[in-house]
Amino acid sequence: MDGAEFGTHLPPLGWLQAFEAAARLESFTLAAEELGRSQATVSQQIRNLEDKLGSELFHRLPRGVELTLDGAAYRPHILSAFRIIAAATRDLFATQRRSTVTIATPVSLVATWLAPRLPELQTLSHRLNVNIATINRPVDYEMENADLEIHYGDGNWAGLDRALLVEERLSPVCAPHLLRGQDDWTQLPVIALAGARAGWSDWCARAGVPPLAMPMYRFDSFILALEAAKSGAGVMLASLPLVDTALKRGELVRLSYVELTTRSGHWLTRDQTKPASPAIDAVWSWMSGRS
Repeated sequence: MDGAEFGTHLPPLGWLQAFEAAARLESFTLAAEELGRSQATVSQQIRNLEDKLGSELFHRLPRGVELTLDGAAYRPHILSAFRIIAAATRDLFATQRRSTVTIATPVSLVATWLAPRLPELQTLSHRLNVNIATINRPVDYEMENADLEIHYGDGNWAGLDRALLVEERLSPVCAPHLLRGQDDWTQLPVIALAGARAGWSDWCARAGVPPLAMPMYRFDSFILALEAAKSGAGVMLASLPLVDTALKRGELVRLSYVELTTRSGHWLTRDQTKPASPAIDAVWSWMSGRS
């Protein structure tokens, strides 16, 4: 039997509910109270069901009802069908069964890489909740409050599963209006990032150009440096995957096709000693597949 035939052969659900309740409670009156219907409605629905099936399902007694042989044979099948419907509804739609995955990540990666991809994550499962917590610290081997963490570095961390999300490819960028009337961008103010990472001197050596002037602005946050660059404060040595959206929008332009590829990048990590759930595995597979 295919789906098109159900409407012809199946009695209405309300009739079957009335039958199940009356069989269980041995009373049309009690069944009506439980279902929030009138006694007359329940009695008529069961009569309609009997007419459709061509068989009497209940003996009507002075005080209550009892199943006939056909009714008693029919009831287990209806109960089984209701249990299947209830289980499917619970498993697929009950909010208490939603799975939660917590991702800890630097705010720079959320804003530039993860957030634009979040709509795709919704296609994994409608039963998935994702908590995103921002971090600004080295790798935490205990990872007590997160299922997955994203960290910047070379990926050489013991005890962690890891997958490279964003390979670092550095090249200079700036706001388009900063170039108006400017023949040599190397004379513009320089924006730099603080910390132990490849910087302007490394890129200049790679490009074969003289070192630039000392940075006028130095930030400890990639996002702050990026906003300064977009506002026209100066030229920034940016990780190209993290400014891809800004480049496509025309908020930034590339100043050179020379790229400096480093040994560092942003890595998705998880503690090898912690058990993984299907939800965590699904998010891991999805994120690592977006690199």
